[in-house]
Amino acid sequence: MHGILNALSWGFLFPVGVIMARYLRTFDSLDPAWFNLHVSCQVLGYILGVAGWGTGMKLGYESIGIEFPLHRKIGIALFCLCTMQVLFALFLRPKKDHKHRTLWNFYHHIQGYLIVILGIVNMFKGLTILSPADKWINSYTLILYILLGIAIFAEVVTWIV
Repeated sequence: MHGILNALSWGFLFPVGVIMARYLRTFDSLDPAWFNLHVSCQVLGYILGVAGWGTGMKLGYESIGIEFPLHRKIGIALFCLCTMQVLFALFLRPKKDHKHRTLWNFYHHIQGYLIVILGIVNMFKGLTILSPADKWINSYTLILYILLGIAIFAEVVTWIV
């Protein structure tokens, strides 16, 4: 359950939400749909991620003598960073015309990318711990390549637009 919840949240929904925000907002006709899609992916990802984090904490507590310190530390960092991201986005996001909005956007984007990168790294750490059949690692890698391909295509389209 821990792996499934986190694969869906950190490994898929968060990267998809970032792709939606980065590339769909370029098109004025998609406002506010892009924002609602982004928020939906991120909130669902956060809920599943918290549930996955909780199951991971329970697994760690019940597995006396079995430790994966780097995986655990990255998971705790992800939980903290993502909780900050959600709280700041919900309660501290300035209006579009506020003088600090540019600074807030910079913070939000950098922290969002950091969450995605750490999530993907921790996904691979978790897969290494599980030692599943190669098809599972290959499948997740393929999903990441597909998302990367979509992002590259969308980047080129946004440059053109």
